[in-house]
Amino acid sequence: MKRLNISRMILAGVCLYVLAGCNKRESDLLHEVNVLPVSLKGFNGGGRPLSVALDTFKTALPPGSAFDFTQAVSFLNNHTTVNLSITDDADGKVLLDTTMTQADAPARINFVYLDGKVSGFPKVAPVESGKLKVSFMFRPTVTKYSGPVDIALVKYYVTPKVIEEMGRIRNVRPNVYSETLALPTFSTAPQLYNGQQTTVSFRALIYKAGTNEYYTEGSGYTWNITTTSVPLPSATASSSKVFIFYETPSGNTMRYTKTLNSKICEQRSI
Repeated sequence: MKRLNISRMILAGVCLYVLAGCNKRESDLLHEVNVLPVSLKGFNGGGRPLSVALDTFKTALPPGSAFDFTQAVSFLNNHTTVNLSITDDADGKVLLDTTMTQADAPARINFVYLDGKVSGFPKVAPVESGKLKVSFMFRPTVTKYSGPVDIALVKYYVTPKVIEEMGRIRNVRPNVYSETLALPTFSTAPQLYNGQQTTVSFRALIYKAGTNEYYTEGSGYTWNITTTSVPLPSATASSSKVFIFYETPSGNTMRYTKTLNSKICEQRSI
């Protein structure tokens, strides 16, 4: 990228990724056809759309939604540069203003916009065979819980109602990416537990830090292990993911909505 101007108010939080082609053939092909593909991926957690202007192309990133799209710009008739700007419609704040040339092809720009700040796209641990890796950003948007929590990943044996803890991410701060927890993959097919046939569920439980007490205690909301479902990867497949999720209770039962599921990807920060 040739020029990058970012609002001072969010400079500390911005994260802009631009990848050269995964191999030389991709880059050569793009130069042959005089095209600059620009990909935007991330999440707009603001209350208003983000306006995107890429050369003559304009679009909006809806509030409270993940986005992932690519737009190609051609370099014709001595057209050698293209400008990309992203603006918050709520107050006109410029989040990104940059000029690119065909040398930047293909450009991939990834960011998360929350609480009026641009933050880095979550780093995702490499995938390993036989393991599932997961980290979280927990957003207590309803209870406004401000203390640290422990996120315990468990097997739940449904018939005997037994919880078997497999691992725990400790002292997770609200609205901050947690550490990554790695677990072995496992089967959720019906199986025997102490001689009883039972199904197995993969669940994440959120406790007050350092305890086995749900953080919802005293909030007026209850935790139901069968319906209070924190987003999780498949228990049976090797993967590495980061989830951003927030509270969306149903009645007095706590539930959650996933806003971002970031998979492993190769990226270089500038």
